[in-house]
Amino acid sequence: MYHWGKRIARCVMGVLGVLFCGTGYSADLTGGGSSFAAPLYRGWGKGFYHQTGLSLTYQSVGSGAGQKLVMAAGVDFGASDLPLADTLLDSNSLYQFPTALGAIVVIINVPGVASNQMKLDGPTLAALFDGTITTWADPRLRALNPGLRLPDLDVLPIHREEASGTSHVFVDYLHNVAPDWKAGMWADGPEARGNDGVAASVRQSIGGIGFVEYAFARQNRLNTVRLKNHAGQCVTPDRTSFTSAATSADWSHADHYAVNLLKAPAPQAWPIMTATFVLVPAHPTDKTAAVATKTFFRYGLKQGDDVARDLDYVPLPTNVKDRILSGWP
Repeated sequence: MYHWGKRIARCVMGVLGVLFCGTGYSADLTGGGSSFAAPLYRGWGKGFYHQTGLSLTYQSVGSGAGQKLVMAAGVDFGASDLPLADTLLDSNSLYQFPTALGAIVVIINVPGVASNQMKLDGPTLAALFDGTITTWADPRLRALNPGLRLPDLDVLPIHREEASGTSHVFVDYLHNVAPDWKAGMWADGPEARGNDGVAASVRQSIGGIGFVEYAFARQNRLNTVRLKNHAGQCVTPDRTSFTSAATSADWSHADHYAVNLLKAPAPQAWPIMTATFVLVPAHPTDKTAAVATKTFFRYGLKQGDDVARDLDYVPLPTNVKDRILSGWP
């Protein structure tokens, strides 16, 4: 069953390249899942192919689909922005590990306010998204931003219309900083699909505010805000604050590497970070594919940091990479 299921998956995943199976299409390694992680694995795949001659086909089908694919033995590895619970990992004999980190940032379109000029803390950010704060001239915003001229302009909060790893992490953050905030408490306002949809909506909406993966903010040249972190410091979203969060997180006590990056203790840590995860069979029946999979991720973790940074991911700390590779079953 494993080999037939995997053969069918390889055929489906090769459709974009050859339209149907049996025309010489071949993938030495298959993966599927997280859309956030897709550019990273495709970037690693290019270097991996040049070094080993082994090819990777990766389908960006979403975290939930990635989990289902690997559980059904339809791919060599599944990718998910949300870690699986211990019980699911055990019952499906899966090994879970992170491959890189990403930052979620807040973007705004407020006339006269340049990127990273505005400062926000968690409770105020929650109030902007639940509709408690309705104008950019609100006294709470002025108190956090003395000297910054804030217009008497309606706040237009924009959030994702579909379930996503980005939304899940952002909601967790809001609940951490404002315990009464729960999923679904979005104020009336536009919804958008995907990070690119939110980015486009904020760019087109005067008074807009939204949240996206950092890469989308940078690539679209959107204005971001500074945020007060767990240590009480107001920090700028940049490589320094992202790396500070990654290195100060409590990796050693995280079950299956599902570390809480929302409470990284370092003074300069960015407060809204998430890891993207890979799932592989802990007891694979296809030994050849298992060796290729491990070789691919060894290449990515050991030689892929430059690719990760160029694509706006944050590489894992070296000691975490070493633990992942040494603990691989």
